[in-house]
Amino acid sequence: MLKFLGTLILIAASFGAGYYVGQRPVGTLQHTVTDLQESITKLSRNVLDTTQGIERDLRRRQGLVDAKSRVVQAKANLFDRNFGDAAKELGEAVTVLELATKGAKADPTLDAVRELASALREVRLEVAMGKSMPMKRLDEIQLRLDKELSR
Repeated sequence: MLKFLGTLILIAASFGAGYYVGQRPVGTLQHTVTDLQESITKLSRNVLDTTQGIERDLRRRQGLVDAKSRVVQAKANLFDRNFGDAAKELGEAVTVLELATKGAKADPTLDAVRELASALREVRLEVAMGKSMPMKRLDEIQLRLDKELSR
């Protein structure tokens, strides 16, 4: 009896599925599949663009954090009158900032980072020459780095 009921339910389900598919034209199904493919393609593009944007932002932020730590170390070296190490730290800060902006598309945040790198180059040159430089200048650069990090 149980086999008979199972077979009857299976036949009824098959008949219902066939009737449902028969009521729908084939073109509607193809259109639905095409729309689904397009939406999946758009979604994958959006995910890829978002991922690349996050990666660029992370690289920029990491460069800013590294540059800030180098500037702080350079300030400590200048306070100790160790001009050679201070110039080395400032040079490394410039290198880190240049690597953070390398190959990125031009936008206002990257332009600000490039300006910071050029300001650090100038300070490094002065320190390497042994010129006395007020700490206020490095404080300003550090504040600009903080401002870029908060964006």
